[in-house]
Amino acid sequence: MESIRTFIAIVLPEPLIRQLAQVQQQLEKKAPPGSVRWVNPEGIHLTLKFLGDTPAAKLDAIRAALAAVASRSAPCAFTVGGLGCFPNARRPRVIWVGVQAIGGELAALQRAVEAAMKPLGFPPEGREFTPHLTLGRVRDRVPPTDLSRLSALISSTEVGTLGEVTARCFALIRSDLKPTGAEYTPLAEFPLGS
Repeated sequence: MESIRTFIAIVLPEPLIRQLAQVQQQLEKKAPPGSVRWVNPEGIHLTLKFLGDTPAAKLDAIRAALAAVASRSAPCAFTVGGLGCFPNARRPRVIWVGVQAIGGELAALQRAVEAAMKPLGFPPEGREFTPHLTLGRVRDRVPPTDLSRLSALISSTEVGTLGEVTARCFALIRSDLKPTGAEYTPLAEFPLGS
């Protein structure tokens, strides 16, 4: 049975993507060479749910469920700013810029997406939703000295508010892993409150 890698996300406006690319470039210049796999700025998005390997036969049901969620959900506003990492500053694995929701719409949308995907065989995420925009992933086997340099860089870099976004739609996106990095293709867009 054919399957594709998919996720559900809010696509970001072009001016914000350019600002995130600038933050990324600043970090890349100062980071230990080869320590981080940087995300292609065009691919930076706000993930609502990662589905992973998705049977092609389920795509129509997923689209229908997401259209229903979108029709019942309001546009959501959030600010973007601040720099951090998962799981923590001592052991950075994922470097991100933060997302702060304005009002409860973003969290409500994410919960509705989770609930709609559960009956289709995609269990809810085990951890709490922490909205963020991934800039890069720390490579495996980075020497401890480089890791602590990276930690210090993340802790000392100030990223103020980059902007405010009002998301009026979200998308189902296909992810193809290539040697040059992940390539994303939108499969369907879902206008909020339509």
